[in-house]
Amino acid sequence: MFDYDPVLYSRYLTELTLAFHIIFATIGVGVPVMIALAEWTGIRRNDRYYSLLARRWARGFVITVAIGVVTGTAIGLQLSLLWPSFMEIAGQAIALPLFMETFAFFVEAIFLGIYLYTWDRFKPKRHLMLLIPVAIGASASAFFITTVNAFMNTPQGFTLENGVITNVDPLAAMFNPSTPTKVSHVLASSYMTSAFILAAIAAFSLLRRKGDRLYAKKALKLTMTAGLVFALATAAIGDLSGKFLAEYQPEKLAAAEWHFETQEKAPLLFGGILTEDNEVKYAIKIPYALSILAGSTPGYEVKGLDQIDDELEPPLYVHYFFDGMVAIGSFTILAALVYMWMSRRKRAAKPLPRWLLRTIVACGPLSMLGIWLGWFYAEVGRQPWILRGYMKVADAATTSMHVDKMLLLFCLLYLILAFTAVKVLSKLFRNNDVADELIAFGVLEKRGPLK
Repeated sequence: MFDYDPVLYSRYLTELTLAFHIIFATIGVGVPVMIALAEWTGIRRNDRYYSLLARRWARGFVITVAIGVVTGTAIGLQLSLLWPSFMEIAGQAIALPLFMETFAFFVEAIFLGIYLYTWDRFKPKRHLMLLIPVAIGASASAFFITTVNAFMNTPQGFTLENGVITNVDPLAAMFNPSTPTKVSHVLASSYMTSAFILAAIAAFSLLRRKGDRLYAKKALKLTMTAGLVFALATAAIGDLSGKFLAEYQPEKLAAAEWHFETQEKAPLLFGGILTEDNEVKYAIKIPYALSILAGSTPGYEVKGLDQIDDELEPPLYVHYFFDGMVAIGSFTILAALVYMWMSRRKRAAKPLPRWLLRTIVACGPLSMLGIWLGWFYAEVGRQPWILRGYMKVADAATTSMHVDKMLLLFCLLYLILAFTAVKVLSKLFRNNDVADELIAFGVLEKRGPLK
């Protein structure tokens, strides 16, 4: 007979909600920066193509913001319903960033409305100024909510005595040791992913040979340049994150690298399989790399799982999450570098090879997959804790017998939202052809076929 487990269903529902929400949250953080880059480039170069890029991206951005509001509200609801014990203990400590996240969103939403309404009503430079609070608000919203997650990894700023939280210091809780690397990694990866998603759309347009070719080429150049910069920043911050994990969460780093014995000159493992006897087979070993990642020197001693209690070890399958995230990040950097080299090597009138355009198209969904893998690694790698060192997941979950029904209802909700988003975005851009808008802008005199 099937055994109902509220903890398991609570985890399923939370994972589903976060996985769906992170799509729109990532776009919501990164796309305003790309819109600002496009509009600023248009003003600086007096190029209406870039201004049209900003305008079209802003229209799509509004739709993703609307969906993100719904999924973000679902997360707040589920925190209280599914994890009441956690909120009872940690709620006072994380109340400040939760409130500030809402305030940041209001700033973003208000100025976004003004920004959209004032197209062609304000001078270009003044109109661009309205986008600055939008971009700052979106990034600030990500900052505040990420500090909550950072707090779950390295909680501080309170005293817990007999299940009662006292001596709460909200600022200390918010600016915990995880905050610098966690927040910077989330922001940089969001900018990177948004850039590559927009690049994928431009590359797909060039592959289809439809629309205005110059418009797509300029979009591709801007987004791939930004994508490379943000991808390199994400990789650099990832290196700092490895050093943070070695000091504050050694069990998470050890599980990611199947590092069972504490040792110096530790190798980094990529790929492979793990036998029942914890023997690693078929993995690529990079000598000294794990010690360098953890401590910047080959001789650094990396703590292994042999120093972690068995019941506190994270699931070892997080190795594949970590490897996938790193592989995708490396792939996008390589694709961007190849694009930069090829675009400079070829004449301006000569098209890029189709294999490269297909590679860039793949970078869009792969970047989002990398975001998912990174979050799966971050959350599963913290297990069995929900509040590290204080409360385990099993102790934080609801005891309700109806979480399975909630799971089904939210699955239906997310399917409806996904279908609506795809339908509205498709219709929005199908009904507003690039060539028609360029003609309206006075950039093109007549509409002709793509050469």
